Amino acid sequence: MSAMFKLKTGWKNYVLQSFFATLVIFAILLLLSLRRAVIAASLGATAFILFTLPNDFTAQPRNVIGGHLIGVISGSLFNLIIHYLPQHSAALYAMAVGFSIFFMVITDTEHPPASGTALGIVMFGSSARVVLEVMASVIALSMAHHFLKNYIKDLR
Repeated sequence: MSAMFKLKTGWKNYVLQSFFATLVIFAILLLLSLRRAVIAASLGATAFILFTLPNDFTAQPRNVIGGHLIGVISGSLFNLIIHYLPQHSAALYAMAVGFSIFFMVITDTEHPPASGTALGIVMFGSSARVVLEVMASVIALSMAHHFLKNYIKDLR
């Protein structure tokens, strides 16, 4: 099916679902500290999944919330390790991502953007505020997804 044909037949959903994602992310960004741009980027990727592929298994609340929780834990743990050299930092950043992937897979909470959360936290630090902001954001996204589910459909 050509892209133009998809747009002609489903344009209302494309516009509506993009608008929903825009509104939810706008509300979250108003509450987040913009210093956490890397983490905000993973939340944007989560919004993409929730509002373009709402029936995908990675869009389910268990995956969204559980995946980001694993990302927060992974990034926070590897952030605790002191690293002075760039090579050590790069290794810790990569290990935080790998650790998050491994634990998401074994707990059946796969959500790809959550590895970005792990990376952002290990690179820029963790605090109670960061954890609270990330988890409140993913819960808000999951709630919006739940309440709007009757109005959105898979766009692929």
